[in-house]
Amino acid sequence: MNTTAESIKAFAASLPEGATISAKELLHLGERAAVDQALSRLVRRGELMRIKRGLFALPVKTRFGERSPSVEAVVEHIMQTTGETVSASGASAANMLGLSTQNPTRKVYWTSGRSRRLKLGAQSVELHHVPNWQLRAPQSKAGHALRAIAYYGRSEAKQVLRRLKSKLNEKERNELFALRAGTPTWLAKELSVLAAA
Repeated sequence: MNTTAESIKAFAASLPEGATISAKELLHLGERAAVDQALSRLVRRGELMRIKRGLFALPVKTRFGERSPSVEAVVEHIMQTTGETVSASGASAANMLGLSTQNPTRKVYWTSGRSRRLKLGAQSVELHHVPNWQLRAPQSKAGHALRAIAYYGRSEAKQVLRRLKSKLNEKERNELFALRAGTPTWLAKELSVLAAA
């Protein structure tokens, strides 16, 4: 007969890379106290990773040993299970668009959910809550441009927008212009120049 720990490990192994589990999702495998004990035991033995308090993931086995699941896979799973909108942070967006040559030293994502920190092995990942307008078009170049402008702020918006014009094609500029609804007045005003571009 399988122990609760073995059942949890088998359940976790059936999930795709980056899938996270919590005790509440495992109550079909045993009573809450038994599930909590089994999770602790699996973490102590290195068979599960504690990503944050109450949230766990299975390490990925490779021919070179075990590694943490990819940050992108974990973030994708969090979006699917919580319904949050998650996007690259403003600093990452600026880097992606070539506005900055600095690679952010830590992984930061912007989210519609609550702010929290995740630990994936040696890597720390931060989910930082921002207003919904900063999460519009989360995977598009126009959306990244909006986040980059928000990151640099009001004082540098004109200069950043001038640099962005050459990096966005006409369709992307129109998409960025269309995102102005719901943004702060200073940003909507700056984006209005795209209508005449």
